[in-house]
Amino acid sequence: MKQLAKPFIFIVILSFVLMYVVHHLNNAEGYSGGDTLTVYNWGDYIDPDLVNQFEKETGIKVIYQTFDSNEAMMTKIEQGGTTFDIAVPSEYAISKMREENLLLPIDHSKLPNLKYINPRFLDLSFDPGNKYSIPYFWGTVGIVYNSDMIHGKKIKSWNDLWDPKLKNQILLADGAREVMGMGLNSLNYSLNDTNKAHLQEAKRKLDTLTPNVKAIVGDEIKILLANEEAAVGVVWSGDASEIMSENDKLNYVVPEEGSNLWFDNMVIPKTAENVEGAHKFMNFMLDPKHAAQNAEYVGYSTPNKKALDYLPKEVAEDERFYPDEELTNKLEVYNNLGKRMLAYYNELFLEFKMHRK
Repeated sequence: MKQLAKPFIFIVILSFVLMYVVHHLNNAEGYSGGDTLTVYNWGDYIDPDLVNQFEKETGIKVIYQTFDSNEAMMTKIEQGGTTFDIAVPSEYAISKMREENLLLPIDHSKLPNLKYINPRFLDLSFDPGNKYSIPYFWGTVGIVYNSDMIHGKKIKSWNDLWDPKLKNQILLADGAREVMGMGLNSLNYSLNDTNKAHLQEAKRKLDTLTPNVKAIVGDEIKILLANEEAAVGVVWSGDASEIMSENDKLNYVVPEEGSNLWFDNMVIPKTAENVEGAHKFMNFMLDPKHAAQNAEYVGYSTPNKKALDYLPKEVAEDERFYPDEELTNKLEVYNNLGKRMLAYYNELFLEFKMHRK
């Protein structure tokens, strides 16, 4: 019996040692609460100086991890293997996460700086009452163009992209909602349209755009446009700002028919372990000076109305990135279409890409 007991005792001791090591590693990586806060965000989507300042002010260590798509973010949170205290999904993802019970409600009493958010960016359809999300950045989908490369032409409309003079000059962002939305808006349909006849009509019209489309690309669209590899690109407004900073010949326009108004909001995933720290981080980012600093670094539009006072005048008054109410009223937030309809959008987008070949 003593012979059998020895290896058993060894195994028990080894198990406790391994449990301690795993616990220690999880703490080190931000997978537990206490004095750490794990933030899950898009890449390069916060000023690192603000993270350092938050750590100094609160004594909370921030573990910053990144994702490259809402779908990848949601999958990781659903799996539950990693604890995230803050995540920054887009509006349609927030709607889906609410439905799937993946979010904790937010205590507004712990966010005194919430009063600085422009009311028109609150209480929207994807999260009524902002019970689960707090605005972080917002923007539009529009068109970047180099008028020097297209003989001085000014682009105002989605339909301008069908001009035969733009043959092999257009780059499209690789997104089904963005490209199908462009087709729908060009026909004066909603970019949330679920009428299959309208969607088929939009896809047929997109097929006729093929001669003008040089490529459908990802993040490299910024480099290609800045380097004048193409004259026109359909992009998100924050990317447009970055591209234009690299090449002052470029301009950005939100088409007159309307387009997408998107939001990225801060949320607290249901598996969060440092809920108190999450609220402190949200309130810190809602401070107008911090929000302005973050907007200058990232290049996207801030929903913080007071932060505009701290931004350079040429930024705060630039209607390409802070459009007036008349144009804003023509913009639409992406609705959560449901799995079947989203799959149909993706199918039509794939058919369009295959049509180009």
